[in-house]
Amino acid sequence: MKCRILLFNLALGLLLAVLPSQAQDLSSLQGVTEKRPSFTVTRIGHGRPMILIPGLLSSGDVWSGTVAHFKDWYECHVLTLAGFAGQPAVPFPFLQTVRDDVLRYIEEKKLDHPVIVGHSLGGFLAFWIAATAPDAVGPLVAVDGVPFIPALMDPSDTAQSSASKADPIRKLYGSFTREQLAAQSRRAFAGMIKDPGQVETATGWSATSDPATAGAAIYEMMTTDLRQQIAAIKSPVLLLAAADFAPDAASRKQLASSYEAQVAKVPRARVVLAERARHFIMLDDPAFLLSTMDAFLKEARP
Repeated sequence: MKCRILLFNLALGLLLAVLPSQAQDLSSLQGVTEKRPSFTVTRIGHGRPMILIPGLLSSGDVWSGTVAHFKDWYECHVLTLAGFAGQPAVPFPFLQTVRDDVLRYIEEKKLDHPVIVGHSLGGFLAFWIAATAPDAVGPLVAVDGVPFIPALMDPSDTAQSSASKADPIRKLYGSFTREQLAAQSRRAFAGMIKDPGQVETATGWSATSDPATAGAAIYEMMTTDLRQQIAAIKSPVLLLAAADFAPDAASRKQLASSYEAQVAKVPRARVVLAERARHFIMLDDPAFLLSTMDAFLKEARP
């Protein structure tokens, strides 16, 4: 039952990201920030390029702990998406615009097969970017983000069948004031973050976000099924699944099976359960996240 409740929340698109209390502001890591049409990007570190994409309503600062770990070996390009965490909104369609702008950014900056890391909505975008331009990107790390969220709840769902459920959500979010968005987010965070003290911090991110952009992002994720498209991905893929709510071996097996079905078409994909973390793996168990990424990226080196 706990598994189904969380998957229901995911299907509603309440995939919010939070700034960990132990994390720094990216500005304190001496990054260089520039604006792009659908995101701002902060560059920190040196070495192989790594693009990090946060989740719904989140600032790129959610990756500050990850950046602090990798900046001596990777040049980290950390995104904050338009409409979230105080950034101005852009016209819709939203996620396709972000996808195209990221690919344009890779080309303009001449990034050599960057590692793509995404959390939640950012994981969905990572799959879309890699499937659209498989020769342009390197290894992909999806932190509790999948190619088609509705199928986690019901494997028979399609983009068409999900539209009738997604449209009322889009309209509801579009009708929210920022105060109502913050209140909705606070309720969602309570079940997705272990540390109660972080709920108010996370609510602050949503309070500076655009409700209509959140609604559009949820709608677009629920009506875009990438499960067939990701067969084009040539790079190795690591999908980390939050599993703190799965109390026993049977439920963990069921959870792993659901996530493995999401990436079944990817030629080289691995699913790893984060058994001590909820949706925000970088917050609940950062040591696990970083050690798992280290091992994956070492193995994935050309």
